[in-house]
Amino acid sequence: MNLAAFYQEQLFGDCLPFWFPRAVDEEFGGFLHCFDRDGALVDSDKSVWAQGRMSWMLLTLYLEHERKPEWLGWAESGLRFLEEKCVDPVDGRMFFHVMWDGTPVRKRRYAYSESFAAIAFAAHAAASGSDESAEKARHWFGRFTEWNFTPGLMPPKFAGTRPMEGIGTRMITLVTAQELRKHLGEDAALTGWIDRCVDEIRRLFVKPELKVVMESVAPDGSIVDHFDGRLLNPGHAIEAAWFVLEEAGYRGDAELVKLGCEMLDWMWERGWDEEHGGLFYFRDVYGKPVQEYWQDMKFWWPHDEALIATLMAYRMAGEARYLEWHEKLRVWSFGKFGDEEFGEWFGYLRRDGVPANSLKGSLWKSFFHHPRALWRCWGLAREMV
Repeated sequence: MNLAAFYQEQLFGDCLPFWFPRAVDEEFGGFLHCFDRDGALVDSDKSVWAQGRMSWMLLTLYLEHERKPEWLGWAESGLRFLEEKCVDPVDGRMFFHVMWDGTPVRKRRYAYSESFAAIAFAAHAAASGSDESAEKARHWFGRFTEWNFTPGLMPPKFAGTRPMEGIGTRMITLVTAQELRKHLGEDAALTGWIDRCVDEIRRLFVKPELKVVMESVAPDGSIVDHFDGRLLNPGHAIEAAWFVLEEAGYRGDAELVKLGCEMLDWMWERGWDEEHGGLFYFRDVYGKPVQEYWQDMKFWWPHDEALIATLMAYRMAGEARYLEWHEKLRVWSFGKFGDEEFGEWFGYLRRDGVPANSLKGSLWKSFFHHPRALWRCWGLAREMV
């Protein structure tokens, strides 16, 4: 198997043609993305996450593969829609969910729309040389970190009697800062956020004594022995692992290589379904029952993240088992999520690998996790030749 050729074909022959140009909204701007198996539009509402994510992915291909004018133009349409329709004028934060024309539907208590806007504007600054886009990237990163890390600013999810910290904000801050550094250059503030997030992931969420990476912990890093506190999300932790490995490669840091590989090792062991294959969505740290009914389903994005992580670990650590894991995962994932007739991946499988529905796009699934995995794996495979 020529891995590089495989991933190149999957990206440019299977995934990209499914999304474009059908996702481009010529009427209101930005992107439509809630598609059925054959590309039929299921819902015209728009995820604000998707506007930033899809713009970033198009700009990444424009910068690093081929400067196609349509990719730049489509991305700029997404950025205009973000600015003109997705910002709440009351507090300057971004919405999560809007109608086709940009009418607000929902704004969530946590801020991630801002992080995806930040990486998209940073990539646009690199693509266009726009100082204005560079400042917008810094602005949205600042809003994201302010909202997520200022004590008391974000309303608590629960009553406040059982406070917990999540790995999600740390890992997204880490990868967002890495993207801004890549496109805007190094500065002390970005380095500080990267250092802080790597330290907190290692110190609070990584538990060597249990060989596990927690999804949430008490503020002091201890395990909260209740349903929510015991919950593991193997795909999320494996995604965080490759963000750590990315930083290890940037710094030439062997200790970070070790950390990233341990995170992958432990969560692969926790997450891989030995009976049916694929990665479980949720597990319990102590092996107790998980209350979420979708806990044993197979979602598309953990498999995309694990494809990157296993190939990156092999590239950086040189251990054959990572390539073996990657191949096992690749065969299972493309065999189960893939759709030879219409292209792209289904989003949701039952535990046995049968599609739970025919959706290819939703408020959560867009042109992001899967093309990012194909893009990164193609690059890693070329380095291995």
